[in-house]
Amino acid sequence: MLHMRSLPSTIDVAIIGAGAAGLGAANALKDSGPSVILLEARGRSGGRAHTVMASPEVTFDVGCGWLHSADRNSFVEIAGRLDFAIDKTRPPWREQAFDKAFPPAERADFIRALDAFYDRAEQAAQAGRDAAASLCLEPGNRWNPMIDAISTYVNGCELDQVSISDMDAYEDTEINWRVRRGYGALVAAYGTACPLALNCAVTLIDHSGKRVRIETSQGTLTAAQVIVTVPTSLIADETIRFHPPLPAKVDAARGLPLGLADKVTLALAEPEALPTDGNLRGATMRTDMGTYHLRPFGQPCIEGFFGGRFAQALEDAGDGALAAQSIDEIVAFLGSDFRRRLKPLAESRWAHDPFARGSYSHALPGHAGDRAVLAAPVDGRLFFAGEATSPEFFSTAHGARDSGERAAGEVLAARAG
Repeated sequence: MLHMRSLPSTIDVAIIGAGAAGLGAANALKDSGPSVILLEARGRSGGRAHTVMASPEVTFDVGCGWLHSADRNSFVEIAGRLDFAIDKTRPPWREQAFDKAFPPAERADFIRALDAFYDRAEQAAQAGRDAAASLCLEPGNRWNPMIDAISTYVNGCELDQVSISDMDAYEDTEINWRVRRGYGALVAAYGTACPLALNCAVTLIDHSGKRVRIETSQGTLTAAQVIVTVPTSLIADETIRFHPPLPAKVDAARGLPLGLADKVTLALAEPEALPTDGNLRGATMRTDMGTYHLRPFGQPCIEGFFGGRFAQALEDAGDGALAAQSIDEIVAFLGSDFRRRLKPLAESRWAHDPFARGSYSHALPGHAGDRAVLAAPVDGRLFFAGEATSPEFFSTAHGARDSGERAAGEVLAARAG
């Protein structure tokens, strides 16, 4: 990264947020003329994409980990260009590694119920009336709590909070790949040539004058144009304020709240006993449950995933609660011997991250149209990007990146006009 020692007092284009969207915008503007700076509140770039070495043997994506819709994912080409190896092993989600935790007949019955739910939701969306996706559950179906659990992993929330129209708009090509060195590491590498001010939290965007005045924790600067790429939570809570106010943007952001999906990684002793890239999930009949990825990339670890209200409750219980819950669930599935074989390494707590306050956006019932409202430019000077503004790839890093590129195109068109 080209770190700025001090903020310039004036710039052509200020980009707020150095996650995938901000980096997409900055890269698109790089050789096009205007001077650019990324203002990032964190001490690192990447936003909700972040890779850590959880131990010398375990690479852990604290945020996004999968190149979703990989055949249409713009980060695939970027990975090739930056020499990041891509792993095309099928994801373990629909496979089952341990029949005793979830017997095959039961599992087949669950998959049938899940597919039938998605079919009903698609029909409802085609009929054109938006409502809560929970209305598409079959009344009394015994798998409903577990279908809701799947929603907490996919949407970051339970189905009563999800717009049917929005769910239908999401384009999933069902091709999912991974980055061996970490998706967060790839996103950070993609930003290395971008001019960046770190630990620079924006509090006010004053667009009352000819130039836009931006107040930050490191001082004030003015810009001809601004691209806002922050999570919807920061706009909805007015952590970043606009003057004059932009009530339509705030309302749109409130209609697109961030759900919660948290991850934990546990070191696994004697890993050979478990399959590489296996899946572990119980037929628990509860929405409050984790799902587990055994030995991702063959590493000596188990990765756990929690979503929705359960993830929020675990986060609120404090550091280590996700790991403790994971170990209890895995021991219940695999036997008490596993308690000594598992050790907490790292966990995410995205709801408690002040610059995220959640994981990725979903549209509340009746609010699918808010994505277009949030994405719309304001008077040729304020532009908006981020996963929440993507019409079909929201909740993904590539959707965010592509939206940044789209906003950069809008900036250039406005400058040419």
